[in-house]
Amino acid sequence: MSINSLIRMEVLICMILLLSFDVKSTLVKSQRPLMVIAGRGAAAAVSVQVTLPPVASPLQNQLIFADQRLEIVYPVIQRFKNLITSDPLNITSSWIGTDICKYKGFYCESPPDNKSAIALASIDFNGFQLSSPTLVGFLDLLPDLALFHANSNNFSGTIPGNIVKLPYLYELDISNNRFSGPFPTAILAMDGLSFLDIRYNFFSGSVPPELFAKDLDALFLNNNNFMTRLPDDIGATHVEYLTLANNKFFGPIPRGIAKALSGLSEILLLDNMLSGCLPYELGLLKEAVVFDAGNNNLTGPLPFSLGCLEKLEVLNFAGNLLYGSVPDVLCGLKNLMNLSLSDNYLTQAGPSCMRLIKNGVLDVRKNCIPGQPFQRSVAECAAFFARPRNCPYMNTYSQVPCWLPNFGTSAPELAPSPS
Repeated sequence: MSINSLIRMEVLICMILLLSFDVKSTLVKSQRPLMVIAGRGAAAAVSVQVTLPPVASPLQNQLIFADQRLEIVYPVIQRFKNLITSDPLNITSSWIGTDICKYKGFYCESPPDNKSAIALASIDFNGFQLSSPTLVGFLDLLPDLALFHANSNNFSGTIPGNIVKLPYLYELDISNNRFSGPFPTAILAMDGLSFLDIRYNFFSGSVPPELFAKDLDALFLNNNNFMTRLPDDIGATHVEYLTLANNKFFGPIPRGIAKALSGLSEILLLDNMLSGCLPYELGLLKEAVVFDAGNNNLTGPLPFSLGCLEKLEVLNFAGNLLYGSVPDVLCGLKNLMNLSLSDNYLTQAGPSCMRLIKNGVLDVRKNCIPGQPFQRSVAECAAFFARPRNCPYMNTYSQVPCWLPNFGTSAPELAPSPS
């Protein structure tokens, strides 16, 4: 066999062998010649250069996404993943690859502006126990997000100001985390927001009165460190659920709360520092099912107007400074399941109320009602009544602004709201 034939055969064999190897991409950065020495002994003077094609690095390969909108949020998610300091449930192990819609906690839908597109529409991190020092650079950079639920994690910092730029966001739940600082005022400019839950955090300071005028369905501010007066125009609220419990709200319950008569279903004001007399206008909250203002410093008689709350199931005024009688019209409410008036200075209860006490619906312990067990001492009651007591609009407390056929022998005259 001639030398040329031998060279051609050895070159062919070398090329076959080289192409069969898994050449590491990190070793091949560009096209480069490979020297093949052909022949043996004295005939080894002939050399051939073989040029190999480039091998691409995985980092250089273009990522393929189902939609350009997902490609935009991919680096945002990956940066946030790097900020996670604790992930006991190994949630983020699924946050790999380009199929963001399969990441645990991430959900995709068609955005409102393009029904043929696919976008990251909602996030549900509830109960994931993730820890991160901030949501800035994550939550505010997800342009198609409509829902963000992150209950029961360990996120901290503040709410990003640029959240106002998320046009579709209508539900925001960051409850039971470690957020702090003043109320995130950027929320006030979010026109589409209908559900806000920031309870069980460490927010402090005042709450902007404008918040209560927003078109929200539910507002949960409880268990923070807010210290502010209830705004006079609290009745401007559109919410069905108003939860302000376990803060430091002070001042009276505003008489303007009656303006919310068409919507408020649950009102939780317990464990604050509210004071002053109960307003007659509470009886105008026709949709109220739960009203809880326990453990405050509220005083005065119980308004008879409370007997107009036909849907009421739970009423709690325990732990206040109320005095006078328990209105029988209140105890006659058909849907009432729990009436807590313990730890006050009430002195009388009518026949309907006595039946509720017997049935376990009405709790009047630690009051000043003669003949009832577990009452305050005579000396304690006398000391309370020796102090000055003064409530405005006293003439309104016996007025009933609705038709109650069981109230006496005839229905009372409809009473106008006091001016």
